[in-house]
Amino acid sequence: MASTGQYLEFVLDLLGELNDVAHRKMMGGYVLYYRGKVIGGIYRDRFLLKVTPAAERLLPEAPRAIPYEGAKEMLLVEAEDRDTLHDVVDAMWVELPAPKKRKKK
Repeated sequence: MASTGQYLEFVLDLLGELNDVAHRKMMGGYVLYYRGKVIGGIYRDRFLLKVTPAAERLLPEAPRAIPYEGAKEMLLVEAEDRDTLHDVVDAMWVELPAPKKRKKK
């Protein structure tokens, strides 16, 4: 089942006060970026974040979920508190690797 645009808008609204949040439609879901780094995505209308030490610390009760077969576990975001989510994403950004440079063909 694909993710809906309506759920994407809901998640983008939760993250709305963060500058430079972007998304890309991919395989029926959406990959979410913050300041150029992948932070998570929306898969089957579930908001999932990458597992980082900061995300685990700030969302200690978040269950784990697999976005699609063969993928790594991610944290299922059930919180709707904007301030908490902003803190999590900001803290995660520091821990995530820089995007890989693409080679020119």
